[in-house]
Amino acid sequence: MRPAWAALAAALLLAMPAGAADVHALLATPRQRVETADFRASGHLVRVDASGARTSYGIAIKAHWFPGVLRVLVEIAPPQSDRTKPGPDARAHILLEMRPNGQNAILIAHPGDKTPAALPFDKWSDGPLGNGFSYEDFLEQQYFWPDQAALEETKYGARECDVLKSAPGTADRTHYAEIKTWLDHSIGFPVYVEKTLKGTGAVKEFTYFGLRHEGGVWSADQVQVKTRGQAGSTLLIVDRGSAKANLGLGDFSPEKLTRF
Repeated sequence: MRPAWAALAAALLLAMPAGAADVHALLATPRQRVETADFRASGHLVRVDASGARTSYGIAIKAHWFPGVLRVLVEIAPPQSDRTKPGPDARAHILLEMRPNGQNAILIAHPGDKTPAALPFDKWSDGPLGNGFSYEDFLEQQYFWPDQAALEETKYGARECDVLKSAPGTADRTHYAEIKTWLDHSIGFPVYVEKTLKGTGAVKEFTYFGLRHEGGVWSADQVQVKTRGQAGSTLLIVDRGSAKANLGLGDFSPEKLTRF
């Protein structure tokens, strides 16, 4: 007669999806990517409406992992022609701080501000060009959420992928109920992501294009965001960047946020 623990182990193995990878192994590479982040990137954030009309803003991103916190500074600038038009200045600097314990924070500053202001949590699902690419989407918090499951191995396009499902805990500040990530099996980088919003159940689909390997770091040239069942999309297009930017605390100071 088999011991009780052996029967339990066998039952758990039978309950696992065929071909599912070990969840700890799946999380190792994306977590390492966050915890070694030190990059600059610049390009454009583009909103494409239902008719195909495009609104394009300049974007610059700096990110660095400090002990216990990922800091991401996002600088948004409208086209030069828009800056001469009357009305509020659309430029903005946003500092996002992601902590594995879920206590994240977002600060924002506009031209003329003396100090940055905390962005209220109910505004985290907004974004510089609407809610397609929201402020919260600049964080990679899902890899540190407490509820993680390896679902299956499958193909996305030509790539063999492991599907990871992540759900937040009660302490995590997020508008998402769950996030499913298709990680390329050989490099552990996302090629496709589905983020399900709390309340509405709407699903935002993120597709990564132009994966490249530079300085030992994988990145994407472009990320497309679409809300399932809705027309239009948002594109994050990277024109240039550095995988080893040698950033320090001074690059994320309050003075940097208010300097335009």
